[in-house]
Amino acid sequence: MTKIKPRTLSGFMELLPPQQVCFNLIAQKLRESFSLYGYTPLDTPLMEAAEILLAKGGGETEKQVYRLQKGDTDLAIRYELTASLAKYVALHYSNLTFPFRRYEIGKVYRGERAQRGRFREFYQADIDIIGDGSLDVLSEAEIPGIIYNSFTSLGLTRFVIRINNRKVLSGFFEIIGEGGKAAEIMRVIDKLEKIGADKLKLTLTEQLELSASTADEIIGFVTYPGSPFEVFEKYRGKNEVFDQGADELAAVAGHMADFGVPSTHFKIDLSIARGLDYYTGTVYETIMTEYPEVGSVCSGGRYDNLAEYYTEKKLPGVGISIGLTRLFFILREQGKLSDSIPAAPADILIIPMTDDLSHAVSLATLMRSSGLRVQIYGEKKKFKHKISYADKLAIPYVVFLGEDEIKNGTITVKDMTTGEQTTASPAMIITGLEEKLKPSRTIKPIHD
Repeated sequence: MTKIKPRTLSGFMELLPPQQVCFNLIAQKLRESFSLYGYTPLDTPLMEAAEILLAKGGGETEKQVYRLQKGDTDLAIRYELTASLAKYVALHYSNLTFPFRRYEIGKVYRGERAQRGRFREFYQADIDIIGDGSLDVLSEAEIPGIIYNSFTSLGLTRFVIRINNRKVLSGFFEIIGEGGKAAEIMRVIDKLEKIGADKLKLTLTEQLELSASTADEIIGFVTYPGSPFEVFEKYRGKNEVFDQGADELAAVAGHMADFGVPSTHFKIDLSIARGLDYYTGTVYETIMTEYPEVGSVCSGGRYDNLAEYYTEKKLPGVGISIGLTRLFFILREQGKLSDSIPAAPADILIIPMTDDLSHAVSLATLMRSSGLRVQIYGEKKKFKHKISYADKLAIPYVVFLGEDEIKNGTITVKDMTTGEQTTASPAMIITGLEEKLKPSRTIKPIHD
């Protein structure tokens, strides 16, 4: 029989056990952080009817979607979590309580060219707050607090949450007479950090056909070196949308300290536009300050109507998405993943020293009831091989259960790091192991 060479498709990440443990711990920490703010978990289908997922598609988005036909049914695999959320809220509207707060961590698929740090299959971690008809700006102010809490719980410290408000930009473009090109201008200035001011001006004047003086005014506005509220005064009172956006931005910034976000970790950046027309208010981008070249690792914003393609009800919301796979890839590449995370599949390996395994099984059951992770080695191998098994898997403790231990109602435990052995009652050993293992339960997955 011809053997097939095993391989993983380009753009798909596959991890070895120690790395998978670290990835899972990051996801677990995010779930814990989201839960602290009262978000409920959600798990939407990976596959939907194509008309559902592509309702707001078109252009490059539709080209990247994986589609398949089953009989007469046209199906699509989700390329983001937002479209699935929109369908979910519209479908279950009468069963939900608003504001509806949910988080979801799941895989999405995009048929784009795989490259360094960009994947075809990847995890996203999303949170959204959906209002029924309206949603207070306090929800927009809460989002940076969640980002800060989530990232610091992972062990990250060197990041900045950049915020802006698209109403400020929309109103500003109306004031300078370029409201008709607002969406195009936003898509261009969103690239400022990548292309620089000179190339931005060239793009504004040549591609969008703005005058040099207008381009200069736009660049001067979005790169103003002082407090943005100083430059706002020049345009206050000239446009209602601008004034509303400035007030919302001030409200969000004013709550940062209340939500526990230090001034070192957030910044108002008027060049942040988020190129999607989808966003209508506050927008967010989070960058790692040591690696700005990788771009945003957490972004999102306020939108006016989540489910407009599925229902007549107006459902405004605000949310963010963390590219979890991409973040993990960057951190691994930069050597930021902790090497102290216990990667062993068990805390304890029980090695029975008698043919009767019932005592070992009962002991394992007792230990598991105390929250300890336990394996029983039941293979008929030499003692040296059994110890080697525990060593290769980095299992920190081995318990020996022989005739003497069974007779005396004791067990013997060996610390695989120090080589020290202790014999005592199962209750005493369990209590001691619980204490020794406590520090390993609180290790953060990232050292920054």
